[in-house]
Amino acid sequence: MDIVTIIGEHFGQLRDAEKKVAQFILADLTFAANASISELAKGAQVSEASITRFAKAVHCRNVRDLKLKIAQSLALGQRFISDLNVEPTGISGIYDGIKAALDLNSQLITQELIDSATSLLSRARQIFIFGVGGGSTMLAQELQYRLFRLGYAATAYSDPMLMRMASATMDSSDAVVCLSIGGFSPDVLAAANIAKQLQVKVIGITKADTPLAEAIDVLLPIQSHETDFIFKPTASRFVMMAAMDVLVTELALKHKRKSRDKLRKMKQVLEQHRGGVDRQPLGD
Repeated sequence: MDIVTIIGEHFGQLRDAEKKVAQFILADLTFAANASISELAKGAQVSEASITRFAKAVHCRNVRDLKLKIAQSLALGQRFISDLNVEPTGISGIYDGIKAALDLNSQLITQELIDSATSLLSRARQIFIFGVGGGSTMLAQELQYRLFRLGYAATAYSDPMLMRMASATMDSSDAVVCLSIGGFSPDVLAAANIAKQLQVKVIGITKADTPLAEAIDVLLPIQSHETDFIFKPTASRFVMMAAMDVLVTELALKHKRKSRDKLRKMKQVLEQHRGGVDRQPLGD
């Protein structure tokens, strides 16, 4: 466990002077990671011996080890430790964050990039979709559902081993779509590289200037905009979904007659099954 967690779990067992040290350190981890033992003692208004005792009480060898572990916790980011820079939330705050993320990305994907991506998908024997993690797993399945409605053989994979196995079965007539908000997913990158070795074309919806972006053939760029407010789910998944909607819509328009026929048959079957009004979403 990191030192912040250890301090929190042991706080009730500390002596009064050690509790002062704990409170002082947690209030400013950056200062504590760089301060001398005398500076820590002065700041917490305790003796230097109390600083040493505190270090041992939270399972550190000495004060130097304590400071090293504090620095390691800081590597995660101050926003995961303190309540600084808390943004307003509530209903309007959630919607405003989504709209801001969409506005930031609305001009990133050009028609030229979309044309390149739809050209690859149009002639693919089958389309493999890779995405891992909470957001990209869900969106990989969503893209599969959008593509099969238009008559494309598409399969989504999120298990790292299955992604590698699927990549090994491809040939140059296939295509891959890789999804990663951050662009650093080692599992998606590994699967993309296997596909590339087999001369398979790879499309990526991800952030530019990342390992995944450098490895693919066609990049549909997205830009994440994460704030210090860690409790709100990332709005970037809406950005990825919007990019997918653009891609699938353009693909449908590229083959309008085929797309219309597939969607008409699907609508007919669904209306016979569920009834309802004409303007219900197709399959949702």
